[in-house]
Amino acid sequence: MKEDSNHKFYLVREDILPEAIKKTIKVKEILKHHQTRTINEAVRMMDLSRSAYYKYKDYVFPFYDVTQGKIVTLSVMIFDRPGELSQVLNTVAANNGSILTINQGIPLQGMADVSLSIETKDMTVPVDELIKTLEKLSGVSKVDIIGQA
Repeated sequence: MKEDSNHKFYLVREDILPEAIKKTIKVKEILKHHQTRTINEAVRMMDLSRSAYYKYKDYVFPFYDVTQGKIVTLSVMIFDRPGELSQVLNTVAANNGSILTINQGIPLQGMADVSLSIETKDMTVPVDELIKTLEKLSGVSKVDIIGQA
């Protein structure tokens, strides 16, 4: 895809996308994870025409692909208990995320909002996987991406 300042980008929820675009994204994931040997096998697996795949393949990509190698700012709601923030920071570090800034609000009703800016270029997992891992921590209530640079 040719980079051009005239292109606009939108963040769109998957469930409103046309089937051909959703299938194209899935074919790209299949190919990325080497689940088939050829594009033909992958498009056949997803019941997608080759022409539709080639029409969309350079124009659709998961959000986390765009965030790799960038600075991502997360809002993390954590329980106000000793060690909970440490657990979040250790998880980011364990995945080679480099924490650039930490801002924590005053805890209210047992919860604290923490804003983390993370450099993602050396991370060993995509941003969406890091978010899923953080959400599984016992002290974390919610994680959202609030910005990227």
